Amino acid sequence: MLTVYLCTNLRIYFHFSKFFLEKVIIYNKYGVFCSEFRNFVPLKRKNPTLMQTTRRLLAVLLTTFIVLTLHAQTELKKVYDETINPIEQIDQALAKASAEQKFVMCQVGGNWCPWCLRFADFITNDSEISALIAENFEYIHVNYNPRQSSGEEKARQAAALMKRLGNPARFGFPVFVVLDAKGSVLHIQDSSFLEEGKGYNKEKVLRFFNNWTPKAVQQ
Repeated sequence: MLTVYLCTNLRIYFHFSKFFLEKVIIYNKYGVFCSEFRNFVPLKRKNPTLMQTTRRLLAVLLTTFIVLTLHAQTELKKVYDETINPIEQIDQALAKASAEQKFVMCQVGGNWCPWCLRFADFITNDSEISALIAENFEYIHVNYNPRQSSGEEKARQAAALMKRLGNPARFGFPVFVVLDAKGSVLHIQDSSFLEEGKGYNKEKVLRFFNNWTPKAVQQ
């Protein structure tokens, strides 16, 4: 059996016998069964229909990939505003945080990142986590796309953002940057340590937020 991963959206299993590709099974990013294809042409040498079959298979897989990707992108709410200047967004958050004696929590990532949207959905739907965040942080979703080509101005903004936040992109996305009321970086959190299966672990997430509240840091 051969397993192929396409981005974060599909997991494809190719089942072979000695001379045959017997079936292909496709699962989406949540591990849910999507499609199964059977009865492929024998994989023998000099098979005149092999190229045609291969092309058909690739067409089917590509079509499935596109459909599932689009579907996955509509499942979770897009929380990143791609139209605003992230530096100005941070400055505005710092002004609010200073007035309310809170810290700023930057969730850096983008609408292109399934795990970023998944975390936003996770904390929004958990009342205990939401209450903890509201009490201690000015929480903002800071847009950043390392693969986006949007002109020189966007590139300068992205470079300035990474410099200001201590180059958090090295940890992957989403990545969390805790700022004090003056804008100093207190901590950069790798989100992979908060994951569990296809989602996030509540206990780990609560521990992270509790450890970086103003009260915890300043006591």
